[in-house]
Amino acid sequence: MVRFKNRWLLVEFLPMPTHTPGREPRAAAEEFTSKQIWVALKQSVLTHFGDTGWGAVGSSLTVKYFSPKTNLCIIRVAREPHKIAWASVTLVTAVDGRRCVPHVVHVSGTIKQAQLAAIRHNREVVARYRARANVPVGYQDSYEEYLRTSAQEIEGLQD
Repeated sequence: MVRFKNRWLLVEFLPMPTHTPGREPRAAAEEFTSKQIWVALKQSVLTHFGDTGWGAVGSSLTVKYFSPKTNLCIIRVAREPHKIAWASVTLVTAVDGRRCVPHVVHVSGTIKQAQLAAIRHNREVVARYRARANVPVGYQDSYEEYLRTSAQEIEGLQD
């Protein structure tokens, strides 16, 4: 028996601040959805690799998890064409018309390693938010609950 082998891409979509002349730049208030990310990935594959690239990647490309709070996304793709998907992710410039910069944080062969990397990355992002806010180390805030619930969501993902 042969099993279907995957690659798991852990991607952070960093929204670009919108800049209106004469005003302060501000971050995009609207959040992405996993469906919008999937459509942007499909368009990127079609644009840069054509129908052949989409034929190789399309049947296995799925967005398994997306957190709008940290813009962290877990994408599953078949092992053979995973480099096409990886290249397409890095070439995405906008999701649903909102500019963003994709940052591939981790690539793994199992969902478990992607989950562990996502939980680790969420903790690092929250630590950066706390450092930016200059809060003491023992301070309890809403991020504690977020870290707990996001870890449960991520660990609950099935292959």
